[in-house]
Amino acid sequence: MSEPYEWDEATWRGRVNQVRAGKSLLPKAWPGGARCAVALSFDSDHETNELRDGGESPARLSWGEFGARCGIPRIRKVLDRYGAKVSFFVPAVSALLHPEEQKSLAEDGHEIALHGWIHERNAQVPADKERELMLRSADTLEKITGTRPVGMRTPSWDYSDATLKIARELGLVYDSSLFADDDPYEILDNGERTGIVELPVEWIRDDAVYFMMNRFGAQRPYTPPTDVLDIFRREFDGAYEEGGMFLLTMHPHITGYRSRIFILEELLSHITSKGDCWIATHADIARYCATEAGLKE
Repeated sequence: MSEPYEWDEATWRGRVNQVRAGKSLLPKAWPGGARCAVALSFDSDHETNELRDGGESPARLSWGEFGARCGIPRIRKVLDRYGAKVSFFVPAVSALLHPEEQKSLAEDGHEIALHGWIHERNAQVPADKERELMLRSADTLEKITGTRPVGMRTPSWDYSDATLKIARELGLVYDSSLFADDDPYEILDNGERTGIVELPVEWIRDDAVYFMMNRFGAQRPYTPPTDVLDIFRREFDGAYEEGGMFLLTMHPHITGYRSRIFILEELLSHITSKGDCWIATHADIARYCATEAGLKE
């Protein structure tokens, strides 16, 4: 393989165009005259962060267990207080370890969506194995919740050369792993329209980048929770001002602590105080955008 500086134009253009943003799917109006759409999401990784690396540390596994044991209940209390329906992206192994959690969330009207099998690094998995894992994950979530997932978020927000093709094979309505916009857009596959809605993510709208730590390295939390709230609130205020979408990613084993859960509480208080925001699952927002744009599921 030649070095990138030796690539011809066809090669580097091919890399860029493989998965690309198509037309904006920001609708002319949100349901009920809402000024802004709010897509709150929680990646319920639980024990899979340790398992996917082949880890066997009881301490690390207990950190994941905290997400299910304490984080999810605290998050649910806040969501219930505001009547907010949100999306939970769940690795299939997490769902198998905590099936009642997924069933209960689904029964309450929340969405359970794809997030890999064991939070594997999918871009490092052979294409045929990535396909098998994604199909097995969809079957697992459907068996547990009774509903076939219609959307995905790849573990660690990564894409392999095969990821989009697998998503198309599964007939997914949306993906939420890419970064090309603030607002929804259609994904292009080598220039071809896919009909798949992208609900874009961003690391600055993710709690993990502010609070993760590695006790054996130099990585330590460096941002106070109040500052994280300020960042999230400013991102929401910008989406509200532009009439766009605010999408936030949080993790039960990170935000679910007593000193951090107020971030979700105060953010929802701020959002609902506007009186004209549509808080909905990723699936509902994606379907609405697809319908308004005339896309086919």
